[in-house]
Amino acid sequence: MPAHDDQLLFEHLTLDCFQAGLSWQTILNKRENFRAAFDNFRIDKVASYSPKNVDELLANAGIIRNRQKIEAAINNAQCVLKLQSTIGSFDSYIWSFTEGKTIHNSFQSITEIPPTSGLSDHVSKDLRHKGFKFCGSTIIYAFLQAIGVVNDHITSCFRYNELISI
Repeated sequence: MPAHDDQLLFEHLTLDCFQAGLSWQTILNKRENFRAAFDNFRIDKVASYSPKNVDELLANAGIIRNRQKIEAAINNAQCVLKLQSTIGSFDSYIWSFTEGKTIHNSFQSITEIPPTSGLSDHVSKDLRHKGFKFCGSTIIYAFLQAIGVVNDHITSCFRYNELISI
């Protein structure tokens, strides 16, 4: 579903970063733990995390304990704050790549859904240019799907037609 709340967008980006190399089920099973560990994904709070916070997160068995991903989440929160101060919102920035519109693909089978696209390549490159970490094209494609920028529900899925009408 299309999402426009900066905190929710940051949550999705962070979870997509942590999911890299793992199954989605692993992340979904730990989602509430992530919310608790990352102060409900409050961007300002995560952006101010110290090395002590990193150590606490590394000791938290309820989340994925990967130093690079944890540090990327903190870095990305700082980058979101910079975007908010220059552009106004993370939402405005992300949705500007499609002029605020959802891209509706019309795949018949889940096997047709690509891991990346020209859009995810472009957004990934721009995010990296702005200092974001763990934001390769595959991660960004999953992020764009999660926040509704890309509708990759297969055409036989009830959600596909719901999203077309929004």
